[in-house]
This record gives sequence, C-alpha cells and structure tokens, in this order.
Amino acid sequence: MNVDRMLAYLSAAAFAAPMIFAQTVTVYATNIAAGEPVKGEAIKSYVAGKRIYLSVPLGGEMPLHYKEEGVVDGSGEAIGLGKFLVPNDQGRWWVKDDSLCQQWQSWYGGKVFCFKLESLPGDKLVWRRDDGEEGIARIGE
Repeated sequence: MNVDRMLAYLSAAAFAAPMIFAQTVTVYATNIAAGEPVKGEAIKSYVAGKRIYLSVPLGGEMPLHYKEEGVVDGSGEAIGLGKFLVPNDQGRWWVKDDSLCQQWQSWYGGKVFCFKLESLPGDKLVWRRDDGEEGIARIGE
C-alpha cells in the first residue's frame, strides 16, 4: 500500500470529518439515528474536543484529536500495527455545509479534504472523503 493511501486512512474525519476519527462516547448531543448522515452543526458535537480513532490497514487504530478551537492533532501514538507509522502533524478543522473539513500542515501537501459522516451503532462513524476514500472511525474521549 502506498504512503498516500496509508495517509488517507490516517486523516479521515471526519473522523472523520468526520472525519475523521478516540472516545467511547455512546450518547451524543444530537438525536441522529444510527445509519443516518451527520449534518451541519451536529458534526461539531461528534468531533469537537474528542479523539477519533481511525481503523488503519494491517490492524490497529490511529488517533486524531479534534480540539474545540478547530485544531486537529495527529501526533498521538497509534495502536496495534498502526504504531509503526509514527504519525506527527497538526492542522485545522471546520464544518462547511454538511461536511467536516480539515487541512494538515504537511500531510497531503496541505490540501483541504472534506468528509461526509454517517453514524453507526455505538461509538462508530463511517467517513467518506470528497476524493472517494472511505473508512470507519471510533469516537473516544
């Protein structure tokens, strides 16, 4: 798997925006049913102040911390086989229309990506990036 594809899994939004997406929260600030799109300002309640764990190829999870003030931190230590990726970058995130958008300082050459999010049962999200990449994220504290 090439580096760009690997990074695609690491920067989801989206959590993944959601991206995107390190919590075990099962109660959200909104009443969006599982399998429903997460839209508009509801996206913030899913990611702001939380860690979003992205499933990575070869097993494990990569945490991204979506800080309240719009900063996303990718310097956390990955879990499982993902720990060998040694991630380290920081960027910014925001909500635009019904998408979670983010821009890293160096990952992806600083290109802006936006993600559609869909809630899943429990603490999971599906993220779909505007270039067609998609994956699963777990929401944590």
